[in-house]
Amino acid sequence: MTNQPINEKPDRQDSAAKVKLPYFDFLLGLLKEGNEAVEKSFGKHVHWGYWEYPKLASLTADDFEQAAENLSEQVCLAGNIHNGLKVLDVGCGFGGTIAHINERFVRMDLVGLNLDGRQLQRAREMVIATPHNRVDFQQGDACALPFPDQSFDVVLAVECIFHFPDREQFFKEAYRVLKPGGYLALSDFVASAPLQPFTKIKLSEWGFYGKCNLQYSTGHYHALAEQTQFSVQVERNITENTLPTYSYLRRLGSKHRITRKSAVFETLAVEMLNRLGLLHYYIYGFSKSSGKKDISKNK
Repeated sequence: MTNQPINEKPDRQDSAAKVKLPYFDFLLGLLKEGNEAVEKSFGKHVHWGYWEYPKLASLTADDFEQAAENLSEQVCLAGNIHNGLKVLDVGCGFGGTIAHINERFVRMDLVGLNLDGRQLQRAREMVIATPHNRVDFQQGDACALPFPDQSFDVVLAVECIFHFPDREQFFKEAYRVLKPGGYLALSDFVASAPLQPFTKIKLSEWGFYGKCNLQYSTGHYHALAEQTQFSVQVERNITENTLPTYSYLRRLGSKHRITRKSAVFETLAVEMLNRLGLLHYYIYGFSKSSGKKDISKNK
């Protein structure tokens, strides 16, 4: 099996009209109805949670809300976020990671990018810049970033890169818009070697989570980093820290009668792959600088 980056054959024509993410349709409907539990759990962040001590997870809405904040924090740490930076959050969702940075750092120029105008509308309503920061949300394509070269200190992609039509093109674009010494940080579901042959099976993009490419392994990411001239600075397997997410989703679904079959089946499938060690949840940090690598691994 090769670890060369995978050709994902992008089709970017009229990309804004091709946003097919049923789980966002579902969430937006529940949020419109005023579902308080969904508002607390996914009204700001739309990604898995991170627990430093997973066995202590209480699985309340407050607990999951904090865990979602924690995951954004972990990706920001991988991106070397600190005061006085210009940061681009690609696939920004409802603006949760932008809000996280806005509330904790100063002198920040923060930009959220997304194809889906509905998500951006909510983000603009939810995230107000503090007096010392600037916040902007723009519609655009992750594989054709609408920004000049060397515009940002950090590019983030929190639990969304598997939706992008071409990871290699995204990496090239991230490299282009980053300043020398800048960071690209992301979180992704990463396939193990035994799972690799099965990730090539074409699944319907009309499932609950839409079209997802789960073919990438750690080897593919290292090859992609080398090909695009990034150096790997952080590589962390945080699968164990995210596992309480599945128990929480079951509890939330049962309590509020969220029983959409595709949601239940697909979430259970990912959980089983995680627990069997076939699919992992990784955080990566890549640097544009050509200096000495400082690889942090937690496998």
